[in-house]
Amino acid sequence: MVIQALVFYLFAAVVVASAVMVISARNPVHSVLFLILAFFNAAGLFLLMGAEFLAMILVVVYVGAVAVLFLFVVMMLDVNVAQLRQGFLQYLPIGALVGLILLVELVMVLGAWVLAPGTVEGSGMPIPDPSQVTNTEALGRVIYDHYIYLFQAAGLILLIAMIGAIVLTLRQREGVRRQSISKQVARQRAEGVELKDVPSGGGV
Repeated sequence: MVIQALVFYLFAAVVVASAVMVISARNPVHSVLFLILAFFNAAGLFLLMGAEFLAMILVVVYVGAVAVLFLFVVMMLDVNVAQLRQGFLQYLPIGALVGLILLVELVMVLGAWVLAPGTVEGSGMPIPDPSQVTNTEALGRVIYDHYIYLFQAAGLILLIAMIGAIVLTLRQREGVRRQSISKQVARQRAEGVELKDVPSGGGV
């Protein structure tokens, strides 16, 4: 138990330190690298809790896809950090308000958990016996059986958000040629092919 506690405090300290460095690093590439470090240590915390499936998903999805995608996007876009920091004070009140709301919600949740622990425990699903049901099977039963409609609704919201992001970034620019599928399909042979009768010896 002592070794497990030491490992827990080690992972937790690295996660907190990495999270602080993500928002305080001046270089965006360094921020993404610290984010990957935080994901790995959070996966270690999940392993200590016995949630090996969540640890695997955190490493495979977030580290293997999202964080690497962020890294490539940041490196390819060549973000001007100085220009981004110029509008920091402008959005500081809104960010502080959102952070205050989240802090109040967390305090309310933790307060309800401390004052009435039976209510919180009774609202959740019963925990199965780990010797009979694996962690992955238990998660599958909860997500795809009891909360299937909420799971599908979450997927629909993500789909709408993805379509909205594509629509917002799809704008017309001068000097940029865009592909028109309808015009390509409706194009006739006479519009794209022109026959020239070159006399003998008149070619280049």
